[in-house]
Amino acid sequence: MLAASVALLAGLALFASEAVRHYRQRQQEGRLIDRALLGPGTGNEPGTPADADEGGWKLLLRSLGALGNRFESGRLGRALITPEDRLLLGQINRNTAQGRAMFLGLRLALAMAVPLPALLWFAPSGLAAFVVFLGAAAFGLIAPKLVLGSLAKKLRKRADDELPLLIDLLRLLQGVGFSVDQSLQMVGDRFQEAMPLMSREVRDANALYLRGRTRMQSLHRLCEFDNDGLKSLVQILVQVHEHGGAVQEPLRQFGDRLREQRKLRMKELSGKLSVKMTVVMMLTLIPALMLVLAGPAVISLVTTMMKLKGH
Repeated sequence: MLAASVALLAGLALFASEAVRHYRQRQQEGRLIDRALLGPGTGNEPGTPADADEGGWKLLLRSLGALGNRFESGRLGRALITPEDRLLLGQINRNTAQGRAMFLGLRLALAMAVPLPALLWFAPSGLAAFVVFLGAAAFGLIAPKLVLGSLAKKLRKRADDELPLLIDLLRLLQGVGFSVDQSLQMVGDRFQEAMPLMSREVRDANALYLRGRTRMQSLHRLCEFDNDGLKSLVQILVQVHEHGGAVQEPLRQFGDRLREQRKLRMKELSGKLSVKMTVVMMLTLIPALMLVLAGPAVISLVTTMMKLKGH
């Protein structure tokens, strides 16, 4: 089993080195073609610090991408890149060919690299070695998905927190005479500090709209956060964009309804918290209270019993 792990790592290292060599060769050919087309003196010479070899981190990412590209179109790639994974990658804005290839390459690389340290650490033998090998390989496959799910969950939480402010800003801009397109442009350009995530997403949507996408297509990524409020907001903006009309009043009603939903959710969470605190009080406060209340009586009873025993 140890020999098999070493062989897998050796194969991975050879593939990575070949991918890096191929990438460097293509990069050098591209620079030579650019120099031939643009003429001398228009850029840095090959071999200068600006065109030096990329750092180890970028080379590692390139290697992972090359490994993922090799297996993405096959059965293995379709089995490891599920629709759920694509949805999670979309939520962190990485559902592209390069993002999927790097994610698949990371899972495969960890599945091949993790078993060797696990075997060296536990030093099993026989059937235990096979179990440790399978467990370490499974951990290497699952760990990137767990991290991806955690990142997507944090982004969904940030999107849910920034949604009320986005609605209020759109309603305020509509109130001062801005159109829907102007309001979205203002949100994407001027409010990065107030709501970094929503401002970035709206800015990307504006860029897609300027490139020829429809308003629904440009705002589709906001629907990938799996947030009912964002989906409703996108529907309102698309309907107003296609059919016209005032959007200030629908946004006000939608914001009020969203706040009511948040109040109900907070009440539900506070109710669950009181139940949890009851268990905590039973485990901590009641024993201390019983000790304080019953302690003197127990001490008095023990003292009386000792006196009776002395007589």
